Amino acid sequence: MSASTSEDGAVHGRQLAFIFAGLLLAMFVSSLSETIAATALPTIVGDLGGVEIMQWVTTAYILASTITMPIYGKIGDIIGRKFLLISALVLYALGKIVCGLSVDMAMLLTGRLISGLGGGGLIILSQAAIADVVPPRKRGLYLGVMGSVFTVSNVLGPLLGGWFVETLGWRWIFWFTVPLAGLAILALAVFLKQPSLHGKHLTFDWQGSAVMAVGVTALVLAMTWGGETYAWLSWQIIGLLVLFAVACMVFVVVERHVSQPIIPMGLFHDRNFNLCAIVALLVNVSFMGTVNYLPTYFQIVDRMSPELAGLMVTPLSVGIFITSTATGWIAGKTGKYKWMPLAMCAVCAVGFYLMSLMYVDEPVFLPLLYLFILGFGLGLGTQILVLIVQNEFPQSHVGTATAANNFFRQIGATVGASLVGTLFTSRLTANLADKLPAADHISLATLTPSVVDRLPDSLQGVVATGYSDALVPLFLCFVPVMIGCFVLMLFLEKHPLAKTINHSGHGQGKSLK
Repeated sequence: MSASTSEDGAVHGRQLAFIFAGLLLAMFVSSLSETIAATALPTIVGDLGGVEIMQWVTTAYILASTITMPIYGKIGDIIGRKFLLISALVLYALGKIVCGLSVDMAMLLTGRLISGLGGGGLIILSQAAIADVVPPRKRGLYLGVMGSVFTVSNVLGPLLGGWFVETLGWRWIFWFTVPLAGLAILALAVFLKQPSLHGKHLTFDWQGSAVMAVGVTALVLAMTWGGETYAWLSWQIIGLLVLFAVACMVFVVVERHVSQPIIPMGLFHDRNFNLCAIVALLVNVSFMGTVNYLPTYFQIVDRMSPELAGLMVTPLSVGIFITSTATGWIAGKTGKYKWMPLAMCAVCAVGFYLMSLMYVDEPVFLPLLYLFILGFGLGLGTQILVLIVQNEFPQSHVGTATAANNFFRQIGATVGASLVGTLFTSRLTANLADKLPAADHISLATLTPSVVDRLPDSLQGVVATGYSDALVPLFLCFVPVMIGCFVLMLFLEKHPLAKTINHSGHGQGKSLK
């Protein structure tokens, strides 16, 4: 036995520190990719001449990463995560290089697609790789720090994007992450061990992957186009949603008959997995539906600069950092965790309620306080849900289970952003239709902070009030969602956190058959 490992199969000391640093870098660059380009997107598409297909810069990455999530999880369980994680980082960095060198929109979209193919594995494989070196009883702290890094990068993304645009140019938004990916590759290549593949054989689930790709593509396109490119009741959107539903049914049939399914139906035999998947989806619907529009809200309603508006969201990440780290440490010390997701749902319900009370010209400390409370609540349970899922299944299936849980989170984020966007746009149009001279076709695409800045002061006040009245009441809708999640978490079964790496799992779906 080496000096860096112990009887529980865990890695310790310097080796663990370097592995964890590499995994954190992988998490950081992956989550940063989804937000850093947002601020600079108008500038980028203006330079490359592609305003009409601007939404595809985001959609291409979301599609590629969502489709590949379960695939990475399954393959990682079979062949190990070291080379797979390094390959994902290489793909991610290659995509960023292509984006940075782009001369037109086609090249930019190709780069985003390539980086998404790699990015889909970074978070999944990082969370699963920590399960290879730290037992569940001690893993909570590490997952908590990972969760806080994910959130901090989401908040830092728009700030960094705006800074690069104003100083070095938008291409540095993409090049900046390449050396970070290189450092992660170096740390993982040297310190993360690759398990023996003797006797293991990979039979790739081509049928399931193809059906899943069709279903995910239909859902993402429906959520992206619905209410914007096409009306929700148009044949295009209804057709996409029908295609998604059919693909889901076909997927279940296929996964029941293949030898190595990418999302085994046995996962759904486990009560805790089902509860955690549903709650993770609903929490992400609420979270992404909220944070996507807050920076613009502060610019239009409170007339803040883009940099200051981005900083206003910082208390959210501070709250998540504090509680996600603390709850991970407490779970490791006490082995008790059920109260954490329950507390998350309760505190988030309070946070969303307080946010529904925001108003024009309110003292600046109030939204800061509300966002801190919301972040404090989110940090109490988001990463604990991952820990619970990983504890339910044996080590040989931890990647598959982690990937499936994150897959539902990603679906929740996509649906949440689209749902709130649609409701907000319709309410905003209704609010301003009879108050502004040319507001009949007003939309998020045209009502930007720069446009509002050019309006007379009297009209800016009208827009600010209309914007606030359209967005803020939607936060109240998430209160019953959080209450519903609280009720679901009451049915969570308390299983002891395993103290060894190669545990047999504590759930009902151990065999995944």
